[in-house]
Amino acid sequence: MPLSTSDRPARPSRATDGPWPVVIQGGMGVAVSSWQMARAVSQAGQLGVVSGTALDVVIARRLQDGDAGGDVRRALDHFPVPAMATRVLDRHFLEGGRTSGEPYAPVKKLHMNPTGTDLDLSIVANFAEVWLAKEGHDGVVGINFLEKVQMATPSAAYGAMLAGVDYVLMGAGIPSEIPRLLNHLARHEKCSLDLHVDGATTAYSVGIDPEALTGGGLAPLQRPLFLAIVSAHVLAAYLAREDSTRPDGFVVEGPRAGGHNAPPRGRLVLDDDGQPVFGPRDDADLAKVAAVGLPFWLAGGYSTAAQVKQALAEGAAGVQVGTLFALCEESGIETSVRKEMLSELAAGRLEVRTDALASPTGFPFKVATLPGSLSEPETYDARPRLCDLSYLRVPYEKEPGTVGYRCPAEPVHMYVRKGGDLADTVGRKCLCNGLTANVGLGQTRRDGYQEAAIATLGADLDGVTQMLSERPGGWTAAQAVDFLLQ
Repeated sequence: MPLSTSDRPARPSRATDGPWPVVIQGGMGVAVSSWQMARAVSQAGQLGVVSGTALDVVIARRLQDGDAGGDVRRALDHFPVPAMATRVLDRHFLEGGRTSGEPYAPVKKLHMNPTGTDLDLSIVANFAEVWLAKEGHDGVVGINFLEKVQMATPSAAYGAMLAGVDYVLMGAGIPSEIPRLLNHLARHEKCSLDLHVDGATTAYSVGIDPEALTGGGLAPLQRPLFLAIVSAHVLAAYLAREDSTRPDGFVVEGPRAGGHNAPPRGRLVLDDDGQPVFGPRDDADLAKVAAVGLPFWLAGGYSTAAQVKQALAEGAAGVQVGTLFALCEESGIETSVRKEMLSELAAGRLEVRTDALASPTGFPFKVATLPGSLSEPETYDARPRLCDLSYLRVPYEKEPGTVGYRCPAEPVHMYVRKGGDLADTVGRKCLCNGLTANVGLGQTRRDGYQEAAIATLGADLDGVTQMLSERPGGWTAAQAVDFLLQ
C-alpha cells in the first residue's frame, strides 16, 4: 500500500536544541562498522553506527561458523517473536561451525516480492546487530543503509527498530520516502517503497506487512531519528521542503569520504590516473544547508580535532568520521587486512583511489590499494566473474508487470543478454563478495577459489597518520573519540 503522510514525532529543530552527538562514527562497508565498534563509540558518549548492508548474509555466515562466543544467539534470545528467531537458527546455525574449506550455504537473493520466510533472516539479522550494539548501556546507536539496496530496506529497518535503534542514516541516492516508512513501521503498519526499475512502463514497489510477519500484538516502536546523507545543498533543501520527506538532519558528505561518492557535477572528467575530477561545484554550500534549519554533520576530511573545531565553527553539529574508526581495534575488518593497511600507512605506501568504474552502481567508489586484494589488476582478472550475493543488482522490466534482475559485475554475456549495455561491464568489481571477504566472511568456492577482499577508506589520511604516530600499536574506538574531541 502507498505511504501516507502522518504526524511526525517531536524533534529538535536546530543543532543547539540537542542533545546531538558531536561525532558520528560512519556506517562502513559490510560489517566494518561492527556492533562492537558501535557499542564502544556509544559508550563513549557519541553516536555509534552499525552497517546495515547485507546483514542477512553476515549473520547467516556467523551462525554457519558456529557463532563463536554465542553473541548472535544471545541477541536472538531477546527477539520479540521467538518462532521467527527459531526458524533462522534452525536454517543457518551449525554447532561447531563449518568444516574447513566448506562453502557457506547461500541466502536467498533480494527480489521484489519476498515471502514471509524470505524476510525472516533480514529482520532477525538487523535486530541482532543493533541489539548487541545497545546491550548493557543507555547510549544511542544508529544503523546505516544504502538507498541503492532498495529491496532490503523495509525489512532491515523494521528489524533494527524492533531492537530500539535510535538513528537511521541513508545515502547513495535520494531517500525521500524513508521518513514516512519509519513512521509506519513504528506502528507496525503495512507499507511500501517505490522501487526503481530500469525501463519501467508501470509503477513498482517493495513492501512489508509487519503484523502478518509477527502475528501482531506488539507495542508501538520508538521511531528513530533519520539523517539523510547528501552531497549538495540542493538535495537538502528538496528533502526538507515537505513534511513527508523531511529528515531530522543531514550528513553532508564531500568527495574525500570513503565508500561510494556522488559523481562529479556536470560532465565526467578523469585525471591522468583515471580518477574523477571534483571541483568547487561538488562542495555543498554550507550556508544554504544551514538555512534549511536542520542540524547537519560534515563528512569526508574531518578526521582530526582541529577539523572537528572547524566544522563546529562552520555551523555544523559535528562530524561523521569513517577511516579513523575503520582502522581501530573494534573494526570488523579482518585483523590481517587491517594490520596490513596500518603497516602500509606507516611505510607511507597506503593509497586510496577514487575508482570511477569499480562499483556496479555507477557511483565512484574509494578503493584502498592493497597487495592481493581486488585493487590489483591481476587479482581482479583472476576472479571468476559471477554474481551470487546480488545486493547491487538492479530490477529491469522485461515486459509490463514482469521484472528481471541484472548487475554490471555479473558475467558479461548474461548482463548483455538481459539488455544491459556492454560498456557498463568494463572494470566493474563484485563489491558484494569483496566487501564480505574484507571482514573475514568471504565465500570459498567448491573448486577451491577463495574470494579476495576489497577495502575502502576515505582519501583523507591525516587523522590516521597522526593517530598512528601517537599510537603505533593501534587504537580503540574510544581512543579515536578522545582523539577527535581532545
